[in-house]
Amino acid sequence: MRELTSHKVNGLNEALEIQVLDEPGQGNACHNYVIKADDVACSVHFQNGPIAEAGVNGVSNEALLAIVEDRLLGFQSGQYACWENAIALTKIQEAMMWLQKRTRDRVARGVEGTNQK
Repeated sequence: MRELTSHKVNGLNEALEIQVLDEPGQGNACHNYVIKADDVACSVHFQNGPIAEAGVNGVSNEALLAIVEDRLLGFQSGQYACWENAIALTKIQEAMMWLQKRTRDRVARGVEGTNQK
């Protein structure tokens, strides 16, 4: 198990402990994480293996980015709108665009849902 610390910048984030629970698997990425703060814990399990072989068994990067996008859109429509949130929102949307492009390209090549490149 290892701990991620790149999120630590303020009181809330200092209190949040992110643990990686597994070793890198297919694609050299880890799949199981837990975020803890005092008596609250949230597990995140990412898709492990191609859908055609393993079925749907976890969340995607895009799903988590969609949650962050929704939160930033909320902040930007309220009293916490700011330049920094606008830039972060733009980068989240850009990340989504690139991940979706990758998926569309894989679909076009007929390799989406497999271990093929």
